[in-house]
Amino acid sequence: MSARRRVAIASGFLGLVLLPLPMAPILAPYPYAEQHREHPYEPPATIRLANARPYVETAGHRYPVRLFPGDGRLFGIDPPATIFLLGTDAYGRDVFSRMLYGGRVSLLAGLLAASLSLALGLTAGIAAGYFGGWTDRVLMRGGELVMSLPWLYLLLASRALLPLHIPPLEAILLPAALIGVLGWTRPARLIRGVILSGKERGFVQAARGFGAGHAYLIRRHLLPMTAGVVATQATILIPQYILAEMALSFLGLGVTEPVPSWGNMLTDARQYHALVLHTWLLAPGIAAVPVLLGFLLLAQAWHEKPSN
Repeated sequence: MSARRRVAIASGFLGLVLLPLPMAPILAPYPYAEQHREHPYEPPATIRLANARPYVETAGHRYPVRLFPGDGRLFGIDPPATIFLLGTDAYGRDVFSRMLYGGRVSLLAGLLAASLSLALGLTAGIAAGYFGGWTDRVLMRGGELVMSLPWLYLLLASRALLPLHIPPLEAILLPAALIGVLGWTRPARLIRGVILSGKERGFVQAARGFGAGHAYLIRRHLLPMTAGVVATQATILIPQYILAEMALSFLGLGVTEPVPSWGNMLTDARQYHALVLHTWLLAPGIAAVPVLLGFLLLAQAWHEKPSN
């Protein structure tokens, strides 16, 4: 199988597993914060068919599942019946709806953190590789210092300096910014190696001999050489940072209630009795598996592409 075909297959698989997340307002039967206090830890609904039409049976009555009920959602059910495809949590909130909205939050945090890391790494790597000398030494030694820092303690300290309750957008941006700032070193080192090799090539030396300036050489000749490294690093960093956001939110350092993320949704499963009796609370962790796998398959395909 050709490398291009592997990239296309991995991209298609990743797009398929990510497709429900931007469609959360349509696919989710309930708002993520809506509570059904009379249905705590409700098990997943059982959908049956009668005359090829789906329905949910409640208290001996059949309630049909309606497609496009008219409020912008894909499906719904008439009150007083409820439809919880993956059950509810302790507050009676629909796990399926929260999982879709929470996936968008975790994915957004991973994308923002990876974008920041790659932007800083690209800038530092090009500067270190192209100019060399003291610029190279300062940036690379600074990168080693960043790698040696206990990032978890930095996150704890930064969160402790903020108010207990902060707006949802700030709760997403804070861990993404901190993770991104601390993660620029690896892409910077790889990009530096590409620039060190690229600036010695004949066409770059020829362009310099004809009087091309630093900005032109970097923009026209050297920056395109880094495209493969940047693409591969993006597909590696995004799943890593999604997991980092989930871990921080699980520990209470990231996104806070009532805004869902896959991390803070898993906090309900920390209690043994909840995990044993209500296994559907693990749904966000299970949903993250194909997303992470899709990114890793795409990273492998991009990594193998130059050798084919």
